[in-house]
Amino acid sequence: MLRIDNLSKNYGDYPVFKGLTHTFQPGCVALCEEDSTGKSTLLNIIAGLLEPDTGDVWVDGHSLMKAPRRARARMAYVPDNCMLFPSQTGRALLEQIATEKQTHVDDTVLDLACRLGLEPHLDKRFEQMSTGTRRKVFLTAAALGDPAVIIADGPSNGLDMQARAALAEQFQIWSHDRVVLFASYDAELVEACSARIINVAELV
Repeated sequence: MLRIDNLSKNYGDYPVFKGLTHTFQPGCVALCEEDSTGKSTLLNIIAGLLEPDTGDVWVDGHSLMKAPRRARARMAYVPDNCMLFPSQTGRALLEQIATEKQTHVDDTVLDLACRLGLEPHLDKRFEQMSTGTRRKVFLTAAALGDPAVIIADGPSNGLDMQARAALAEQFQIWSHDRVVLFASYDAELVEACSARIINVAELV
């Protein structure tokens, strides 16, 4: 469902990683190593926000380099920085992403919002929300369009206990038939969703 093929990335003369190749099967996979190992860079490349120096990413059979629209349509991305649209409301972002994925905000999505404790805050602007509430919006948006791959950078950062429990439960649900790849130092989340721990350097 998710394959990275010979990915390499340098920042100037500094090589972040080289020749990463790996096929991810359905399940939860956690990148938990220390900083400066390329976790966020790798997730940004897979999400299509950063171009690799070499290589390609395949999402549900679609090449991110050759068919970016199709590949992105089959994935969801929860960024580390959830303050991308200060004046937009949470509900408006959900509706925008639903339109982009040619779907709608249905009861399944609203149920996730409720379990995360987001529902009372959906009509607030992002600039009015706490860090955790902003993240809940993007986590809820990940349910839109039945993605085959969910990518998340620090998904539990800023979440309250109720939301952390709901997130672990949702990751487990998704992992039955999808790839959930996330970067986190949250050992409790990793354990709760039975994630397989890997290091970026192992993806060769």
